[in-house]
Amino acid sequence: MRLHNGTATLGMLVVLFAAAGTARAQPGGDCGSLANLKIENTNLLSAAIVPAGSGLPEYCRVLGYVRPAINFEVRMPAREWNGKFYMAGCGAFCGTLDSDDDGFANAMNYGLKRNYAAATMDSGHWGTSAFDGRWAYNNRVAENDWGWRAVTETARVAKALVKTYYGAEQKKAYFAGCSNGGRMANMEARKFPNDFDGIISGAPALDQTGLETFHAWLVQANTGTDGRDILQQQKVALVRDKVYEACDAKDGLKDGLIDDPRACDFKPASLRCRAGDGADCLTAAEVGVLEKWYAGARDSKGRQLYPGGVPLGSEPFWPLWLTGLEKGGGRLTPRFNAEFLRYAAFADDPGESYSAAKFDFDSDPQRLATMAAIYNSTDPDLSAFKARGGKLLMYHGWADPAVTPQLTVDYYEAVEKKMGGREAMQGFLRLFMIPGFDHCGWQPGPGISELGFDPLTALENWVEKGEAPASLLATKQDNDGKTVWTRPLCPYPQKAKYKGGDANVATNFACSD
Repeated sequence: MRLHNGTATLGMLVVLFAAAGTARAQPGGDCGSLANLKIENTNLLSAAIVPAGSGLPEYCRVLGYVRPAINFEVRMPAREWNGKFYMAGCGAFCGTLDSDDDGFANAMNYGLKRNYAAATMDSGHWGTSAFDGRWAYNNRVAENDWGWRAVTETARVAKALVKTYYGAEQKKAYFAGCSNGGRMANMEARKFPNDFDGIISGAPALDQTGLETFHAWLVQANTGTDGRDILQQQKVALVRDKVYEACDAKDGLKDGLIDDPRACDFKPASLRCRAGDGADCLTAAEVGVLEKWYAGARDSKGRQLYPGGVPLGSEPFWPLWLTGLEKGGGRLTPRFNAEFLRYAAFADDPGESYSAAKFDFDSDPQRLATMAAIYNSTDPDLSAFKARGGKLLMYHGWADPAVTPQLTVDYYEAVEKKMGGREAMQGFLRLFMIPGFDHCGWQPGPGISELGFDPLTALENWVEKGEAPASLLATKQDNDGKTVWTRPLCPYPQKAKYKGGDANVATNFACSD
């Protein structure tokens, strides 16, 4: 802000900012003194100013924990706070305080860079990685923290710190999370509707226990009598290419994207070798794996246990999540599933000797009910969140092989039915299904990455200006950051329909039912 000669005193700035209804340029309190603040059931460990750097503004950093073990970090801009609060979720089991995660998904600095006061937490336990489930072994307190308590408690403490540091409460509060963070997001909207004005829920694991039933199905389907994977990573490229060859043009445009896998009628049996095995065909056993993966988990009577299967079009992302990377590693889904079943799935944890091979699809789903009540957020009644004026923006990739997308679509339609129809629901909840998008957009592939669209600005406009997002702009970039194409993402059930002209330009598409 310039005043006559280009300078202004701090006092003049404070008056002008206050008159404009925005936050003060400087905080009202001393950062270091926050460590001595008394907040119920909370231990504050440190508070200090961190100089600007690495694309971040100068900020006040506060570390602490909510008893017994929810570790958190709050970062508050030392200057030019935007007057708002932003909190990020965390993925898988969490277990570490990943305050400097890059990108958008589950990254608090995404908000800090926009001059939000920002916070994150570890979900209430420590682990060697986000795939370490040992913390949950016979530990119901920690399971409740991870299931529903960590976000609301961290938000409570962070807001108290914001109010003390700036001398004023935040004008708006936002939460964004993906995967387990997306589950946390929906849990907040349902269970704690007053915590946040706007919520972004990406690829949410809404039915965590049902999802792990499905993951156990994937593991069993792909395990041979020798204990090794039947479908090896060397065959994935073949499957990928044949699926896209069969399904890419189903939407009327051959563009390297499968807009909706439900319209794809690819048959794994079409790849069966005439005899023996070969690099350009699949054995009968490999075909059987694909048929089970695409169909989804079932009990011995053929009843579906979890909505849908692995989506057609997700094959580019299988090495990381399902089949293993060429140079080793990957197979993150079986890895998480093993830990969840051993330590977090059942009321009485079976421990490290348990594996997906022991899961019984007739009897074990019922045994998950106790923990389902703690973890799952499938209740479509969001009336309290709607009544307080909250806005929920959900997104999910159609090519997500880790938290498969059909349940999110089913949940959206259940909320629509519960809340009085599409028009009434879309006033506070909109879902964007993204073609070619990996789980949370973490891997490059045929679609956009996690930074290829901007749901936060859309949510801000919705919450603060009443402008519901009619579409989101998706941008595909190459490795050098050059734009390859743009396209609108449409609120479900609409899809982006090609109108003609350059297929790489978003204006040549329209959202349509």
